[in-house]
Amino acid sequence: MAAYSNTQIELGTKAHNFALLDTASDALVSLTDVASAKATVIMFISNHCPYVQHILDELVEVAAEYKTKGVNFVAISSNDAMTYPQDGPQQMKALALDYDFSFPYLYDQTQQVARTYEAECTPEFFVYDGKMGLAYHGQFDDSRPNNGKPVTGRDLRTALDALLAKEPVPQEQVPSVGCSIKWRDS
Repeated sequence: MAAYSNTQIELGTKAHNFALLDTASDALVSLTDVASAKATVIMFISNHCPYVQHILDELVEVAAEYKTKGVNFVAISSNDAMTYPQDGPQQMKALALDYDFSFPYLYDQTQQVARTYEAECTPEFFVYDGKMGLAYHGQFDDSRPNNGKPVTGRDLRTALDALLAKEPVPQEQVPSVGCSIKWRDS
């Protein structure tokens, strides 16, 4: 299992608009629909990635907890479903329902949203402040499959807690590590 990490994107970069199908509700969801005046978390995940599977229980808990504090979450899968059928819309819907996602799980069929966001891996987290400026682009926590560290969501929680307290988000941000996004052959 090869690990990939995200490229660093300049903090303050504005979120890019999108309109993608939510696989659980079959509704079109845009950035405007999920933007929060407090904080918005855009995460690139996939069904098959062991790094995502490793944190999924805690990720669902963190999203539900912070939703009660006014933070909105959205997950996007951009993997090539032709090569990785387990990352297709039907399987995404099943995962969202099985885990009772409190957030939309969007399918980026053209992979354009992932390219626009410069997403590289799953899981990858982009946290935007109330003005939709990038405040955090880093790991969920330092737990990885088989490294023995507990899954806590510590790094993501620290960023969200700072935003909610109207304090600066730590500038030292450890990149996400996970599976590469599975790009379609051009």
